[in-house]
Amino acid sequence: MRMIVSALAAGAFLAGAVAPALAAKGSAKAPTRFDGTWSVEVITESGSCDRAYRYGVIIQNGQARYAGGSDFTVSGRVQPSGAVRATISRGDAAAQVVGRLAAEGGGNGTWTTSGSTSCKGRWNAERRG
Repeated sequence: MRMIVSALAAGAFLAGAVAPALAAKGSAKAPTRFDGTWSVEVITESGSCDRAYRYGVIIQNGQARYAGGSDFTVSGRVQPSGAVRATISRGDAAAQVVGRLAAEGGGNGTWTTSGSTSCKGRWNAERRG
C-alpha cells in the first residue's frame, strides 16, 4: 500500500498532478505554455510512504496525464498562470496535489494523501521537452 500511495502522489503530481478533462466533441483547444513532457520528482516528508519517486507527465492543452499509462484516476489541471491543483486516486487511496509550474521549465508544490495511509510531501518538476 505504501508504494501505491507514493505512486498516487506522484502519478500524478499532475498525473501527475492533474488529469485530462473531457473536451466537447469536435472542439480543439489551443496549446498552453506549459504543454510538453515533464519529469516530476515526488518526495515523502512524513508518513510511511516510500521515500521518493520520479515520474513522467505529459501536459497537453493545460491538462496533464501520467506518461506511464492509466493506473490512476486523475482530475485537475494546470491553469494559464501555472497553478496546479489535482486529485489522484486508486482504490481507497487518494492524493491532493497543489503547486505551480513556471514557463521557464520548473515547478514545485506539495501533496497530501487520504485513505488508509496518511503521508505528505513535496514535488519538483522539470520540463523535458
